[in-house]
Amino acid sequence: MQTAPDLDFHEEEALGRAYDARLMRRLLRYLKPYRVKVALAVIMLIAASGLELVGPYLTAVAIDDAIPARDMNFLAVLAGIYTLSLVLALLLSYAQTILTTWIGQRVMFDLRTQIFAQLQRLSLRFFDRNPVGRLMTRLTSDVEVLNEMFTSGVVAIFGDVFTLAFIVAIMLAMNWKLALVSFVVIPLVWVTAYWFRVNVRRSYRDIRVRLARINAFLQERITGMSVVQLFGREDPELEKFKGINADHLRAHLRSIHYYALFWPLIEILAAVAVALVLWYGGMHVLEGTLTVGVVAAFLQYVRRFYRPIQDLSEKFNILQGAMASSERIFKLLDAEQTVADPERPTRLPRPLRGALEFRDVWFAYNKAGHKDDGTPPDWVLKGVSFAARPGERLAVVGHTGAGKTTLINLLMRFYDPQRGAILLDGVDIRALQQRELRRAMKLVLQDVYLFSDSARFNIRMGDEAVSDEQVEMAAGRVGADRFIKRLPAGYDQPLGERGASLSVGERQLLSFARALAFDPRILILDEATSSVDSEVEAQIQSALEELMRGRTSLVIAHRLSTVQNADRILVMHHGELVEEGSHEELLDRDELYARLYELQFVGEVIA
Repeated sequence: MQTAPDLDFHEEEALGRAYDARLMRRLLRYLKPYRVKVALAVIMLIAASGLELVGPYLTAVAIDDAIPARDMNFLAVLAGIYTLSLVLALLLSYAQTILTTWIGQRVMFDLRTQIFAQLQRLSLRFFDRNPVGRLMTRLTSDVEVLNEMFTSGVVAIFGDVFTLAFIVAIMLAMNWKLALVSFVVIPLVWVTAYWFRVNVRRSYRDIRVRLARINAFLQERITGMSVVQLFGREDPELEKFKGINADHLRAHLRSIHYYALFWPLIEILAAVAVALVLWYGGMHVLEGTLTVGVVAAFLQYVRRFYRPIQDLSEKFNILQGAMASSERIFKLLDAEQTVADPERPTRLPRPLRGALEFRDVWFAYNKAGHKDDGTPPDWVLKGVSFAARPGERLAVVGHTGAGKTTLINLLMRFYDPQRGAILLDGVDIRALQQRELRRAMKLVLQDVYLFSDSARFNIRMGDEAVSDEQVEMAAGRVGADRFIKRLPAGYDQPLGERGASLSVGERQLLSFARALAFDPRILILDEATSSVDSEVEAQIQSALEELMRGRTSLVIAHRLSTVQNADRILVMHHGELVEEGSHEELLDRDELYARLYELQFVGEVIA
């Protein structure tokens, strides 16, 4: 029985140290473009912290000097200075908050842009091993945790530290003995803060793990809602979600428990410090060795002294989250491209002829992008060699798992072979820029992915170099214009998530129009007609007959009836190329292809 381990796959939650200087240095680099504004924010925060401490000192002066002397003018001046200090502190705090929030948002903008750019560079192997929910967490909640650190943590810590330093200096200067008395409870405060940090760190980890489980569960169930409803699993899945959600709730309640204890404990210790000041200060006031004003100022300073300590403990939680999130984000940013462009790429010859060659290609997915760890390769392709002449129509058939789709993955450089080479017009495709390679080819898959934008956008993929005339011509040549024109807004009609407003056949036609709008030299079809009915398939086939003429075409199909007109048919079996020839030649040999054709022909007759 598997429960938590399956859910934990979606989120690695091992937390490192509460503070990692290496990670912090790397995080602070993102502040470098805004260092002037950061310095200004720190100066404003320090100034605001200092101004907030003027009031208690003025209180002492008023009580000890102005009031006994009945000097109304001096008292008015003190009140004015007090008011002015509060107003200035308020204005500085407001400006500092606006500035640090702006800095935080700019840093988040830069970081999200960098993460998304990295995701687009990474190879397919990375996405095979990292669920979508995990990557979404990096771009959303992990980045938001860093935003909280930059806006409420890094700069605010300066304010808290300087406030404590100012208070200690003022109290020691006013009366060092009374200051030491008020600091007696500080060891207990630090013990309490340590207890809080340890437990909050543990509860934070528990919350993050459970939140990741909720995200993973929701992402899978929402994506597969049709399957859940088809098999009537709504109630059992709801019960599973209730359990995961309840676990998350309990983790949050444990966290609240620690906060609920920490704040009152600090308040009690602050109250004890106030009581000590009243006892010791009052006793010395009665003896005449201390003034009432100093005691009154100390009472205010003591209350303000413990507020930054509470804030610093809260900042620890923010810092903990930032360290964990930054570690995960930097792990993503540092992920190596297993399929990378060469430092000095070769340019394809012009004009492109479209000649393809697989030369003794061996490939294993368990070795794709990995260093040799001693495990034997699980070969998916074994010494595959064939060539396609410019303009030739090549078909690849075979049982499921024979390696047909792997040929396409290697040709498009989603992966690189461990042995052998793939050549385009005599150039090893590993010597080409991936973008140039893929511009020369267009791929149509069985599982069509459409964006929620308009039909026009999905055909041209946002590339304005493809004109409206080219879009409509491509749609017309595959017959997609018939249903597009029936849409309320025609080519500008939004299609919904993954093209939900279209049928399977209509999505396939749109994917053909998408490929053909770019007029590729090489056309690749991977089971592209297997999801459409016979009428739509016949419509597509008639269009493809014309469109594949003059282009190098590679067609992968399960239904052998769709590839009978190919110039050559390659028969794959357990990763090896076992037969090659035309439809008639392969039937005459009476080997694997003939058996496959006979099985499908009998199946179609029975159906």
